[in-house]
Amino acid sequence: MDRTFHSGNRKRLYEKMKENSLLVLFSGTQVRKTNDEDYPFYTDRNFLYLTGLDSREFVLAARKDAGGKVEECVFILPPDPLQERWTGERLKPEQVAELSGITDIRENGQFAQQMHAWAVSGDYAYLYLDLFRVSPTDRDSPAQRLAAAVREEYPYLRMENANILIRSLRTIKQPCEIAAMREAEKITRDGIVAMMKASRPGMYEYQYKAEFDYALGQHGPQGPAFPSIISAGRNNFCIHYYQYKGQALDGDMMLNDVGAWYDNLMNDVSRGWPCNGKFGEKQRLLYECALRTSDYMFAVIGPGMKMADVDKTIRAYNAKMLKEAGVLSRTEDIGTYMWHGGAHHVGYDVHDTVDFAVEETAPGMVFCVDIGIYHEEWGIGFRLEDNCLVTENGCENLSAVTPRTVEAIEETMKKGLVSVAGVL
Repeated sequence: MDRTFHSGNRKRLYEKMKENSLLVLFSGTQVRKTNDEDYPFYTDRNFLYLTGLDSREFVLAARKDAGGKVEECVFILPPDPLQERWTGERLKPEQVAELSGITDIRENGQFAQQMHAWAVSGDYAYLYLDLFRVSPTDRDSPAQRLAAAVREEYPYLRMENANILIRSLRTIKQPCEIAAMREAEKITRDGIVAMMKASRPGMYEYQYKAEFDYALGQHGPQGPAFPSIISAGRNNFCIHYYQYKGQALDGDMMLNDVGAWYDNLMNDVSRGWPCNGKFGEKQRLLYECALRTSDYMFAVIGPGMKMADVDKTIRAYNAKMLKEAGVLSRTEDIGTYMWHGGAHHVGYDVHDTVDFAVEETAPGMVFCVDIGIYHEEWGIGFRLEDNCLVTENGCENLSAVTPRTVEAIEETMKKGLVSVAGVL
């Protein structure tokens, strides 16, 4: 994404803000892992969406006056030659301006004093902060800490949740975002196909993961968009499984739920296949139920469909398929075999943030169509998950580039038994 994308996003956000208001957004802080080691830093996605600046301890601040005029600045880490020897070069002011389009650039040590000056100036009645919380007890984000301080020191400033406004911007993807997601789909396809081609009985889950990671590494340093879920056999019955210790035995079904990112846009794709390259009778029966459900959804999704109905329709149609296959007796018992929801938005986050007030699908929305079937008695569990782009006249399966039919998967696996990563 270039600076016109990010500056355009900020302009749309500022238009939604009230007059006489302040906006403060944080990129985030480094989190200690253990002793003298930190976790890899991950920039707040709303901050990145609005600025394009991928760095810790940055602050975006904007002021909107009574006439609607907006002034913006960004507070950045100052140069520190000694620290940069250890952790790499910090963004310089000219780089910040080039990436974000923001020209008023200050050192982050000045933020507290400047915030106080704005708060006591009498020019502002509202303060917009990203007050999203994962849980009601979450109080440790920079925004939550600033909010607590403002309530104590400047109680006349009315707090507004910028997260609600930013969600509304991120709900509909722009053409450049969709283009980036298409590239992410190609990268993910390469990773999944690498696993399919290398697959054979006796492989360990960590070896499948090595194939996926190696394939993604040929496209750049980003790595997976989220922790990969790669499991075999009965480990498939743990929905979020990250151990990678199991071994795929002859006849076992593989499950993977993986994704790549490109230019900060993510995707989320799931495929299942028999590790020996040939679907057994029961495996094929269940997989065809999921595939027919997925195909049906891509035939009926279009503008104006209620988002709540997407998940309901997935469950209802999958129940219909399983009943016709003789697996399910009663529709209301679908929960026996479907253990999780069938749709979620995807974009800058793998479970993307959207405007919950928007009840209907619209062109530019991208969400997953996720059919999971888990038959514990048969020892078969898998997911078929694709990324759906709503268009003017219907929808498009962005992840159709990855083999998804029984025939396509088996044909792909016939070409394999060669390790890309050299781990076998």
